[in-house]
Amino acid sequence: MALRRMLMVSGLIVAMAGCASNTFAPNYQSNNTDVLRIGGERPEAAAPAVENLGSFCVQTTQQWNDQGRTPDDQRLWVKSTSRQAVACR
Repeated sequence: MALRRMLMVSGLIVAMAGCASNTFAPNYQSNNTDVLRIGGERPEAAAPAVENLGSFCVQTTQQWNDQGRTPDDQRLWVKSTSRQAVACR
């Protein structure tokens, strides 16, 4: 009975040690400022653009969303883009 407990406890310790060793520090640096920006105020979004694709047109809208804060308390801004089919003019 004591051997079973000892095996169970040692198994839990090994499992917890394995999970703890896989942690990593996040990296909030990006060279592509078209997608991610750190700190400051909300970046300006581009005006909606309409592109003619032959038989239909697509309107592309971009906006910057607040995704929280970094560990050093800077804002994370992430760009989202939506597209929808519209009537050509």
